[in-house]
Amino acid sequence: MKKKLAIIHTTPVTIEPLKDLAKKIIGDCEIINLVDDSILPQLGQNGGNVQEVAGRWESYAKVAEQLGADCILNACSSIGDLVTYTQPRVSTPIVRIDEAMAEYAVTSAEIIGVAATLETTLKPTLELLKQKAAEKKKTVEFEPILVASAYQKLIANDKEGHDSDLAAALRELAEKVEIVVLAQASMARVVSTFTPEEQSRFVTSPELGMEAVKRTIQK
Repeated sequence: MKKKLAIIHTTPVTIEPLKDLAKKIIGDCEIINLVDDSILPQLGQNGGNVQEVAGRWESYAKVAEQLGADCILNACSSIGDLVTYTQPRVSTPIVRIDEAMAEYAVTSAEIIGVAATLETTLKPTLELLKQKAAEKKKTVEFEPILVASAYQKLIANDKEGHDSDLAAALRELAEKVEIVVLAQASMARVVSTFTPEEQSRFVTSPELGMEAVKRTIQK
């Protein structure tokens, strides 16, 4: 019987890339997409208080469970903390898209750059990395950057401007650190335009997150 993966998105931008990735990594599985694009603006206004959207997100996880999902993927790093809060209330396993990335980064490097275009994503990603470093009892130095201008251009429909600002900031950060963690899955597209040598300096959540989904589904 075909496996079912439910993906909970906070932007329609991640729907197609994650669908393609699931096909590539997991193979033949049914995808259920649940999208709420009001979450990020709300977090932007409330200073990143994820508890305000916790009940809503839990209801989406319960819908995914009712639809028979074998696994739920939380596609948004800004609300990664909700996985710990929601999992005890839902029997379907939930994978946090950025957890495998954080594990990999902390294992691989001691000076880690963390890049985001949204403050609400930068903070939880940093916390997750620090938590993983503490679990491994490893001293890691973090160099966070916020490329707010790129996000402003993106919401103004200036995709080229977004990509240009982000690419410049990422290249500059990569010179100062051993590895750069991309806090948002949507940023991976910009890195894919870099040379293979440059790309090796960056770690993104989608592929590692989907590999974690595959392991969960196959259990």
